[in-house]
Amino acid sequence: MKGNPNKLINASSPYLLQHAYNPVDWHEWGEEALEKARREQKLLLVSIGYSACHWCHVMERESFELPEVAAVMNKHYVCIKVDREERPDIDQIYMLAIQLMTGSGGWPLNCICLPDQRPIYGGTYFRKDDWMNILQNVAGLWATEPAKALQYAERLTEGIVQAERIVPNVFPDDFDASQLDAIVKPWVERFDLEEGGHNAAPKFPMPNNWLFMLRYSQLSGDTATAHAARLTLDKMAYGGIYDHLGGGFARYSVDERWHVPHFEKMLYDNGQLLSLYAEAFQLTKDIAYRRVIQETADWLAREMTAPEGLFYAALDADSEGIEGRFYVWDKEEIDALLGEEAVYFNAYYQVTAEGNWAEEETNILMKQQDDASFAAEYGLTLHAWLDILQRSKQKLLEKRAKRVRPGLDDKCLTAWNAMAIKGLAEASVVCGVKEWLGMASTAASFIIQNMKTPEGGLYRNFKQGKPSIHCFLDDYAFMIDALISLYQADFNEAWLYEAQQLCDYVMEQFEDPAGPMFFYTGKGAEALIARKHELMDNVIPASNSVMAQNLQRLGLYFDHDGYSARSKAMLMTVLPQMKTYGSAYSNWAIQLLNEVYGLTEVAITGEKQSEVLEALSSIYLPNKIILAGTNTTLPLLRNKQSIETKIYICRNKACQLPVNTVEEALKLII
Repeated sequence: MKGNPNKLINASSPYLLQHAYNPVDWHEWGEEALEKARREQKLLLVSIGYSACHWCHVMERESFELPEVAAVMNKHYVCIKVDREERPDIDQIYMLAIQLMTGSGGWPLNCICLPDQRPIYGGTYFRKDDWMNILQNVAGLWATEPAKALQYAERLTEGIVQAERIVPNVFPDDFDASQLDAIVKPWVERFDLEEGGHNAAPKFPMPNNWLFMLRYSQLSGDTATAHAARLTLDKMAYGGIYDHLGGGFARYSVDERWHVPHFEKMLYDNGQLLSLYAEAFQLTKDIAYRRVIQETADWLAREMTAPEGLFYAALDADSEGIEGRFYVWDKEEIDALLGEEAVYFNAYYQVTAEGNWAEEETNILMKQQDDASFAAEYGLTLHAWLDILQRSKQKLLEKRAKRVRPGLDDKCLTAWNAMAIKGLAEASVVCGVKEWLGMASTAASFIIQNMKTPEGGLYRNFKQGKPSIHCFLDDYAFMIDALISLYQADFNEAWLYEAQQLCDYVMEQFEDPAGPMFFYTGKGAEALIARKHELMDNVIPASNSVMAQNLQRLGLYFDHDGYSARSKAMLMTVLPQMKTYGSAYSNWAIQLLNEVYGLTEVAITGEKQSEVLEALSSIYLPNKIILAGTNTTLPLLRNKQSIETKIYICRNKACQLPVNTVEEALKLII
């Protein structure tokens, strides 16, 4: 039975609301809690997680729900719960603190701080007894040896401030292929050439890594990176990390074979993977990639779309308190549902009586063969097998829909929505599905029309009918990126001008006077113990690398030398670090590709723009931007309007003579 709620009961975050009935006297991050700590000179306990985090739920059950644990926390600490997805600025600082202290990080993140917010101790998941000991020992240190605690805090805070200190780099004067080779050579040594991905477990999809490899292999002619990228996409699409019934990918695989996922489904992964598989389908015409795109877009429409047309943040890993229960199957259940056709389905998806997930004695759907080879092995025509497969998947999907569903994190985040908008827009062009472009346009229009701040910026979140948190750099960076993708899908210049307005807002509000990079927080944001940049690409690319690419493309669209120069300066600054760990600079490496091989501008005029776009969309040209219009103010299209369809190929502020067909245009590009 629930007791009295704590102060989280009025929160907008589903994650915070999950903790609203803990006996811990939780506060939201804000002046009330921070002032209480200062006034009472009590230590702060900052506990950070997110709603789909399995181990966050485990620590809640094992510690935060227990009165004896809560009593210690309430006595010695002002306890603050933070949703990392709503407040990544806070998470960024304390995650870095934990990494400096322990050498690793993750969630749940639990950091003990002085009353002035400076960290002194922390870690991730703790078992109950260990947690109780830590709480009492650190509280005892603060009570008896405060000078030692202050000394810890000073050293750690200095490390946080220094960790991403940026030294502007004015050399080299230009970029060349040798710099790309220096990044790629040590990187490929980490590839798993049997199972795809990198040679480690757990395995994360890392969409931007493989997007770079697809583009690098195409532009450089390198076959090893092409093979690694294709292998990885195949293995992910075949593995248990992919939801073969409902579409969409889980956050990562705990093993090296993409078999057993951490079952939470995140919008940011799936938005990026739509873009990745769209490019791969454009390159290879592999129908398996097309199916992944279709099923993932269907999942977004069916399960992740809010009434306003925005997209929800995540689906939980757990249902009925058990991780993955919603997604796994017993062979007997499948046999009963499918009858005689179960033999094919079970063989295709590696289903066994004892369970292919041995630890849990159940089955995670995964496959090892393509459809054609499987059909041939079982004496079926491909058409007959695909009919069986589709019928079987539909029956299991309908059965699964009656199970207790995983929890839904129903907040809508601008940055993550932007990734989904971009993925849907790009997939719509490559696959020719206008419905996906409609989904993307609806979400983008809602953000622009309903999530603007009075100052011309954006809000980060939308929940319970209203936005409440101002955007961070990643929100602006990904939204600008999405708007550019929308323009390239429908040639509505309003998207581009909105992107330019947001770009100018970023340059004003997030400026770092000491260098070309942007701060993660804007000028008017709450002052924390450090104001950080975000430089390294992770599962989500760094907001500065996305902004650098935005500036590069907007510089071409608007013939704006200031944008282009800023983009180059950002890349020059980070270039010396890129070869040390290519995977952590993959989005920067895409920008370097654009600089080395150049971005081709394809300008289309005349009445048959959509037909030209459709023809171009079947050809893989990763280093291009497209623009079109008959009544336009864009510099590259000015004075080029005509009723007759013409295609101009431009590079480095010079255009070739116009041609009338895509075939002729390709001769000028390739």
